[in-house]
Amino acid sequence: MYAYHTMAAKSEFHEIDTGVAEVLHEPDGSMVLLVNGVPSSHIVPGDPARLDFEYMRWIADFLDAAYPDEAKPKARLTHLGGAACTLPRYFAHTWPGSRSTVVEIDSELAVLARMLFDVPRAPAVKIRVGDAREVTDAFKPATRGVIIRDVFSSATTPRTLTTVEFYAAARASLSERGFYIANCGSHADLREAKEELAGMLEVWPHVAAIADPPMLKGRRYGNIVLIGANRPLEATPELTRALLMGAVPAQFKDEEWCRKLAAQGQPRRDEAQHEAGGPETP
Repeated sequence: MYAYHTMAAKSEFHEIDTGVAEVLHEPDGSMVLLVNGVPSSHIVPGDPARLDFEYMRWIADFLDAAYPDEAKPKARLTHLGGAACTLPRYFAHTWPGSRSTVVEIDSELAVLARMLFDVPRAPAVKIRVGDAREVTDAFKPATRGVIIRDVFSSATTPRTLTTVEFYAAARASLSERGFYIANCGSHADLREAKEELAGMLEVWPHVAAIADPPMLKGRRYGNIVLIGANRPLEATPELTRALLMGAVPAQFKDEEWCRKLAAQGQPRRDEAQHEAGGPETP
């Protein structure tokens, strides 16, 4: 989820499986995709390297700095949540030879993305229609280099994608040097980030976070990028510079900071959904 404000844009509406997609055509030629009224993607046709949503820029900055140049062409990225496929477009363009698989639950939205947003064809970007949790549970071990979770139902990530069991399935599917990256929408008390980090730390030995200072201090609702890995996570000088140079300067928070925050949260578990005799709402 991302808060986005636009003026003087022309709108078009499309029926999709999960509701309504609205495409805003901006005066500068860019497009914003809203799903059931919630901004989910921003793209510029013909310019896949431009990322206007800050959290997407932070994810790209982290991976650009973390991945050796010689490894980028062979990278295998899995994107849980597709929308307009902004990040898959970015990596197909900036990491030539890499392959992205997008898991999108809404088949009509997947068709719309191909039709409107110049998404590269397979094998550069493959779109797979399915439920992100079910697909993750079925991944073969050690077959992915990066998993990026950016799934929202309305303005909330479905609970099934925030549990210890989900993290365990994601980790099992990653290579030993792989990364799990999540876009966490969190309120001013950072409850969502606290709970997610607490769960992630039961699965991954190393975690980190990226966000802008007001968000990290719990002053507003916004996006925090959470990272899990089997190896220590550090902010290289390259990453620090990239995060500070963006339109919304951000900070990399190390494992110590994340562990202190996680100590204030309780991990979520799959079985919690059944304690009350039925599934919990997200």
